[in-house]
Amino acid sequence: MTVTVRYIVTDAGVTSDFYRDALGFTVDMAMGPDFAIVSRDGLRLMLNRPGAGGAGQPSDAGDAPAPGGWNRIQLAVDDVGAEVERLVAAGARCRTSPVQGNGGVQAVVEDPAGNPIELISA
Repeated sequence: MTVTVRYIVTDAGVTSDFYRDALGFTVDMAMGPDFAIVSRDGLRLMLNRPGAGGAGQPSDAGDAPAPGGWNRIQLAVDDVGAEVERLVAAGARCRTSPVQGNGGVQAVVEDPAGNPIELISA
């Protein structure tokens, strides 16, 4: 089963490179700064720049799509602390330091557009 999620990003090319190089995703489609699709372990992540395509258009109320928020994808890793250190060294921002949660150790880092990615290990 494949699950598809769309993230609004400032530059789909830069962001797809981050997912490929730092998080082990495969770039399935790249259309410059406007749009890209990356995938990993049954997750298909669509990266869309505001203003590009139908998904990048403002709401009926005029609110423009923007990256960020707290909804996020979750990636299982062996060692959350080591992954946070590696990703920060590669230029990612750390939103939350590793903490012990109900499901295990977790931390939230951001992609280049500011979208959150939760890292978790049981």
